[in-house]
Amino acid sequence: MGTRGGVQAGRSRVTARWGRWQPALWIVVGAGAGVRRWLLLGFIGGGIMGVGGAYLFRYFSRATIPDFLPWRLEAVVLLAVGLAALGVASWRLYRLVGRARAGVRPEETLRASLVRHYQQERGPRVVGIGGGTGLSTMLRGIKDRTSHVTGIVTVADDGGSSGRLREDFGVLPPGDFRNCIVALAEAEPLMKDLFQYRFAGGKDLDGHSFGNLFIVAMSAVTGSFEDALAELSRVLKVTGRIVPSTLEQVQLVARMADGSEVRGESRIPNAGSRIERIGLDPEKPQACVAAVEAIEEARLIVIGPGSLYTSILPSLLVPGIDAAIRRSAAPAVYVCNVATQPGETEGFDVADHVRVLREHCPNLRLDHVLVNSNYSPLGPKFPRSALVRLREFDFPGVRLWQRDLMNDEFRGHHDPGKLATALIELYHVANGRNGPRGNGWLRLPARAAPAG
Repeated sequence: MGTRGGVQAGRSRVTARWGRWQPALWIVVGAGAGVRRWLLLGFIGGGIMGVGGAYLFRYFSRATIPDFLPWRLEAVVLLAVGLAALGVASWRLYRLVGRARAGVRPEETLRASLVRHYQQERGPRVVGIGGGTGLSTMLRGIKDRTSHVTGIVTVADDGGSSGRLREDFGVLPPGDFRNCIVALAEAEPLMKDLFQYRFAGGKDLDGHSFGNLFIVAMSAVTGSFEDALAELSRVLKVTGRIVPSTLEQVQLVARMADGSEVRGESRIPNAGSRIERIGLDPEKPQACVAAVEAIEEARLIVIGPGSLYTSILPSLLVPGIDAAIRRSAAPAVYVCNVATQPGETEGFDVADHVRVLREHCPNLRLDHVLVNSNYSPLGPKFPRSALVRLREFDFPGVRLWQRDLMNDEFRGHHDPGKLATALIELYHVANGRNGPRGNGWLRLPARAAPAG
């Protein structure tokens, strides 16, 4: 029994040691962290330095080593090359591991952090266009797949805290910008909670969020709304950037089916009539330069998800945004909503959403449409909404893609992780590459119409 107990204790010690060394070993040998190439370079550099040292030893001894170079500076050259390789490898490893350690999330291993940062650096330049909950959902998921992400946010919001601040201080509505910045943030959870904190009570502060007030105050300090966004992004360690579609004060104007005209983004869904046409006042605001540049440099343009009439169209109706999409070489994909929205898209299917986009922006280049394929019941949280189903779809030149995009806990919305995975795989397939599961896509031809 004593011998058996000793053997078991020995095995336990070996297992414990292996448990301590396994994470470090996996960082070295595992793929996808960007570490092995620099370790290999370090080994090569060390080998070159060893050969250089051997040459140096030959010069001061009687040992004979064959000449590899036609001149007598073998030792100096090899030592210099080996030292340079070791220096580069050491510096890159230091930066990789240091950044991964600094950016480790709660309950995330060092290796997982290394892999995430590696994927972010190698990810494509993605531009998201929209506003509200939809754009922030997309950004929250895509930031783990690429650090080269830009959110272009509508400035038509005039409700709640944003509307009051817009009216009182003449600033662009900060609410959607705050949500998108927090979605891209890598700051501590407490800092995110602080910027999302909404005051309850008090005559003047009731309903305002701290982040909205911070943006307004920073706009006054810096003299620029764009600079205020940059400072907030720095405080919250944002991956990517957030820019407005236009720096002009615009108002959303809707013509309703009953002939009435409704002005203001917050009033349109509550007008009690079907929306026939949406527009901006002023009609042709100038596009934000940073937004146009981001679209032109993008490798993937994502339109939506979000409220069709009050989040997506307000940005696309800015002439410079529409024109930049046409000039860009990046594939443009529209992400259709999971559920219909009361006051905007009751009874809509996928084709209805695309038709409205085409009617309002006839020159809009749309290459792909990504739709949800999970038709699980929405549940009691969405009593006035229905699933957006795929019925007839006849848009030549537009590829239709289906994927389970539903958030299992909040069924009327997209799941950030599922959506990000689908978008990156679509990007790889659209560019002729096979992503992690590129061959498993269900791609429907333009005229396909599965029953819904």
